Amino acid sequence: MAKLTPVNPDSLARPVGFSHGMKGSGDLVFVAGQIGWNREGRMVSDDLALQFAQALENVLDVVWAAGGSPTSVARMTVYVTDKADYVRKRKAIGEAWRKRMGRHYPAMALVEVVALVEDDAKVEIEATAVL
Repeated sequence: MAKLTPVNPDSLARPVGFSHGMKGSGDLVFVAGQIGWNREGRMVSDDLALQFAQALENVLDVVWAAGGSPTSVARMTVYVTDKADYVRKRKAIGEAWRKRMGRHYPAMALVEVVALVEDDAKVEIEATAVL
């Protein structure tokens, strides 16, 4: 399994909850956008934090199935339909993150979008892992 190393140059502001970059080598796994659906294809809740937790769990299920682990995730893009709701729920989202990812912080972006394909989805997460 490949080892990833954060790349956080002193010339950039100190990252909080993400890394500016990740360095590693190995097989790449590209994880399609995952939403807060359970295995039956039903949204777990209308709450953003609970949807985030399930979407992250779904991302990690793909990574585990490919032979990786949470620390294999090199980059992640999180799409939300309401940035203000994300900020309000940051504590619960952080708890969901630490439960699944520990203190591993890949290179990340958070993007507010008008809508997602599934009308009741409030968050979608896509990722790249290095195994």
